[in-house]
Amino acid sequence: MSVAAPSSDSSRSSKSANEAREALRAAMVRLADGDSAALEEIYTATRVKLFGICYRILGDRKEAEDALQDVYVNLWQRADRYDPQRASPISWLATFARNRAIDRLRTGKVRSGAVAVEEAAPLPDEAPLADALLVDAERDAQIHKCLGTLDDRAQTYIRAAFFEGHTYAQLADAADVPLGTMKSWIRRGLLRLRACLEASEKGGDAA
Repeated sequence: MSVAAPSSDSSRSSKSANEAREALRAAMVRLADGDSAALEEIYTATRVKLFGICYRILGDRKEAEDALQDVYVNLWQRADRYDPQRASPISWLATFARNRAIDRLRTGKVRSGAVAVEEAAPLPDEAPLADALLVDAERDAQIHKCLGTLDDRAQTYIRAAFFEGHTYAQLADAADVPLGTMKSWIRRGLLRLRACLEASEKGGDAA
């Protein structure tokens, strides 16, 4: 099956995303070398996505803001741990943010809207590649395109969980279904989303 050439708009979008990714990668390297100005660049480029991760785990805006502050304080101290050969900067930062949010859960002082530690800790296993799929800046346009191929229920709950910061427990309560059912719906949707993304990367038909 022939694949249409990308439009000029999609080409520009891809170029812009690649430039943003490389700028973030360069800022991470500069920060590791002690360039404090690079931290502001990283903050500007990543704060929205990292806040979403913290909020999804902690379930409270103030707690998520505090966790996000912890992320950047700790990043300044630990930037030299980032290896650009092993992960994209946004994927590494997403893991870093998730770990800081889980650390706050373990203190036992987080408000009632948070997920349980045992639910937060295995998030990548409950939703395969979820964080990598939904925070990688260079894939944003394709992610939204692939989301459009899912059924309405999968689209609604994936968007609510990963773009609007709702916890699985909150979504299950709103839908009046067991938590396990909600996890299953989102997991199946994410698996279809991943298949679509992988097909698009290979130049195949993502339908």
